[in-house]
Amino acid sequence: MSRICQITGKKIMVGNNVSHSKRRTKRTFAPNLFDKSFFLQEENRFVKLRVSANGIRTITKKGLKSALEAAKKNGYIKSY
Repeated sequence: MSRICQITGKKIMVGNNVSHSKRRTKRTFAPNLFDKSFFLQEENRFVKLRVSANGIRTITKKGLKSALEAAKKNGYIKSY
């Protein structure tokens, strides 16, 4: 399973470790992902998603149905 949020589309970023002597080496920044199931009331079933902490906040704010529709429109998920 890839490390991509299914709601916000966040994925691994690449940056630098910077030492005290300012020497730079490559590193990765992983998103804060959770495997979580949400209850979709409109269809009376659970939906399993891999979401970031920011994605959970988005679902809480906008609602599950509208967040899923927006993610589908943006191409982060194919179906739910």
